[in-house]
Amino acid sequence: MKRFALVTAMTFAAAAAMAEPEKYVLDASHSQVLFSYDHLGFSTTYNMFSGFYGEIMFDQADPANSSVSVSMPVMSLFTGWEKRFEHFMGDDFFGAEEGDMITFTSTGIEVTGESTAKITGDLTMNDVTKSVVLDATLNKAGEQPMAGKTWAGFDATTTLMRSDFNLGYAVPAVSDEVEVMISIEASKAD
Repeated sequence: MKRFALVTAMTFAAAAAMAEPEKYVLDASHSQVLFSYDHLGFSTTYNMFSGFYGEIMFDQADPANSSVSVSMPVMSLFTGWEKRFEHFMGDDFFGAEEGDMITFTSTGIEVTGESTAKITGDLTMNDVTKSVVLDATLNKAGEQPMAGKTWAGFDATTTLMRSDFNLGYAVPAVSDEVEVMISIEASKAD
């Protein structure tokens, strides 16, 4: 009987060690991408994308085995000023039409600390795809008390050159370098 218990325990331990990543779905109401840039040296201008969707295949035991795929409508951009929004959606920048998307799909994850990683992935924006690296932090994973579900929250940052994505209007007077800050929450899929 002891031998059976030991074999059973070893089987469960082996199965747990080989656990697959679990699917998490983005919570659009608590996920946003903020970006900022220097405007003619006079100010730092901030804008935000929200209302996007995607999924994370999260392996908490082996984060390098995780992946992320996110899409957001270009026209979900919030600038705080209607004329800036119209300019960004016009031909100087996105030339956006309803349904145009920005996407990010991870291609690799390098764990850099207990709760940090570098997520490399393909960012497609304005019909251009470039590899970018996100410096990511797992903020928290566990029970979300209001939803009564398993939840995970992440922050990430990166720096992009907007001219790399055919968005170089007014460079260098308006900085080419764009600082990106990402904060997302995701719920474990049912």
